[in-house]
Formats: sequence, structure tokens, C-alpha cells
Amino acid sequence: MPKLIALTGTIAVIAYATLAITQILVLNPLAAVPGATLDEIHAGLAAANEVISAPWVIGLLAIGPILAVVLALLSRRADMTGRAIALAYLLILAFGAPAYFVASFGPGMALADAFMISGADYAPWGGALYLVSGAALLAAVVVAIVPQRAASPLAS
Repeated sequence: MPKLIALTGTIAVIAYATLAITQILVLNPLAAVPGATLDEIHAGLAAANEVISAPWVIGLLAIGPILAVVLALLSRRADMTGRAIALAYLLILAFGAPAYFVASFGPGMALADAFMISGADYAPWGGALYLVSGAALLAAVVVAIVPQRAASPLAS
């Protein structure tokens, strides 16, 4: 069971980070400046002396997948319980929201300054990421608080 939890958790964290990166670098700029291509948006940013730093966004949001892979490797240890592994993955997903906020702040402000718009999310996927992180945090609380069922005496 720990292997399945680790595999599922790693896939979930990588999917979260991939969506977050795509939201910041592609989906949100296209939604913020309707009718413009990404090349036109980047030209507008350059004309306003602004830039969206893809290496910063990718580097910051790669922390979660790196932690997920390390956790997957550590989950092979005999002393790692499925509960502990699940809790760790849920916390990584929960901390995706602050990472997304930090990674998207600069690009959002660059779009705001260049195109005289709000720096907020225009594409809906940022909200979906926050919902996933919130659900993961609630699930982590449940996993941490709800006592683990003792093994049945008949099971031995």
C-alpha cells in the first residue's frame, strides 16, 4: 500500500506543479490579454520593460515535485507507514498554494504594469489549485487527527 500511496502522491504533486506552471506562463497571460498571442504579450511586456521570468516560476514550482520524488524514494523504507507517507504528500500539496502565490505574483504584476490591468488571476485554474491545496490541508488534518484503527485480534 505505501508504494501505491507514493506513486499516487508523486503523480498528484507533479500534475499540480505542471498545471501551476502552465497557468502562470501560458493560460493566465492569454486570459489577461484576450485576443493576443503569447508572442504579442511578451512583446508588450518587453515594451513596458517588464518580463515574466520562466526560470523563476519553474524553479520555485519544481520544489514540490523534487520533494515528492525524494519522499517516494524514502517511502521504500520499512519504517515508513502508509499514513505517514499520505500525510507528507498531502502537506506538499497543501503548500502548493503558497508556492503558487509566490511564483505567480511577479508575472501577475508584470502583466498589470504592462497592460494596465489587475495583477489577479484571469484564467480559472489558479482557483482550482487553491481548492486542491485547501482540500489537501483538510485531508492532512483528518489523517493526522483521526486515530489509526488497531489491528483486529483475529488478524494475527
